[in-house]
Amino acid sequence: MAIGERIHHFRLLHGFTQKYLGQQLGFSDMQADVRIAQYEKGARNPKEKYLNALADIFEVSPHALAVPDIDSYVGLMHTLFALEDLYGLHIGEIDGELCLRLDKTKGTTYLSMFDMFHEWQEQSAKLESGEITKEEYDQWRYNYPNVKK
Repeated sequence: MAIGERIHHFRLLHGFTQKYLGQQLGFSDMQADVRIAQYEKGARNPKEKYLNALADIFEVSPHALAVPDIDSYVGLMHTLFALEDLYGLHIGEIDGELCLRLDKTKGTTYLSMFDMFHEWQEQSAKLESGEITKEEYDQWRYNYPNVKK
């Protein structure tokens, strides 16, 4: 997930125009909207000071804006939060165990995600039952969605 998509998401969430947000970062009236458009389209990445300033403006952690780093627990959590925002993935509890669930009210997003998650669950169940090997499971995962059936 690109940083520009996160900036766009939080900008719209706050109801800011590109120009307003750019002005809040200190860009001139002439450059304010252009710079934010460049960030959102991925033509430019904000320098660390602007990333931190954006986080302050949006009242979020810089981790919530940055390209998620799943090599850390904090980065992983912000990846999951982004998935919640974009795809309606929610956390819940079933029989005392934490689980992730899809929000049915997300319409076509729900249906697409359900199909993909269902495919994943089927392969995982095959691995668990011994129907396929770990190598076959990994082959499926690492080549998804280009998997020979």
